[in-house]
Amino acid sequence: MSEERPFNYLFDSAALNESLRRNKAVVCALSASYISTFAGYPLDSIKSRLQTTKQPITIPRLAALVYREEGLIGFYRGLWIPLITISFVRAASFTIYTRTKEYFRDHHWLTHNNILHVSTTGGIGGALSGSLISFGSAPFELVKVRRQLEYSIAASKGLRIAKPPSTLEAVRDIFRTNGIFGLYTGFRLHFVRDTFGTALYFFEYDGLRYIMGRLPSGEQGSTPAWLPIHNSLVPFLCGSVAGVTSRRTLQNRLGYVSTVGTRP
Repeated sequence: MSEERPFNYLFDSAALNESLRRNKAVVCALSASYISTFAGYPLDSIKSRLQTTKQPITIPRLAALVYREEGLIGFYRGLWIPLITISFVRAASFTIYTRTKEYFRDHHWLTHNNILHVSTTGGIGGALSGSLISFGSAPFELVKVRRQLEYSIAASKGLRIAKPPSTLEAVRDIFRTNGIFGLYTGFRLHFVRDTFGTALYFFEYDGLRYIMGRLPSGEQGSTPAWLPIHNSLVPFLCGSVAGVTSRRTLQNRLGYVSTVGTRP
């Protein structure tokens, strides 16, 4: 019986549901991250090109130029890097964020059920999460941007790429040119962006969730009368608002500087 228990546990729907419930933040973050990464990567690729181009150009014209020179694959150049790392980054990020909030609750720090304490604990958890994760994500971010800008970099040098290098070859090129620390080019700005950007995101997210009726237990309560939406839409709404404003006010500006800093 003891030998069958682990096997049976995997197919025990009650145990599986309980495990998913306990880790719902991580599970939701992972599934949403994979979908959003694949759907939004072409826009991220165009954004990187816009940030480094010296000539003014419209987004449709730039997209047409990328398609003409590189084909459809040009919009997804370097996609495997975030797809591979997103599971670790998101799982670790949400784990650090939730464990930080639990630590504050267990030590009775900032535990009052008001918007200031709720937002502050979320912001602290986000800052700690962003700062720690940046040490592992910075090299992958650098390689991703380099891959997105391969044709632009070659054109700026008067070269033409017959066959673009693979991701592994891009890593080797950085390592051969600048050594191991070359993978951390622009790290200080990356660190500041991820620390304060993630802090601002979770500060806003938890504050908005409080306003929208989230209970101290973490479950969603009744939404306010001035915004009668379904409970299932509350996390989406709060996450969308927090994501747009945090990127608009901080992450996008520092992201621009760090992206320009990755160019050789």
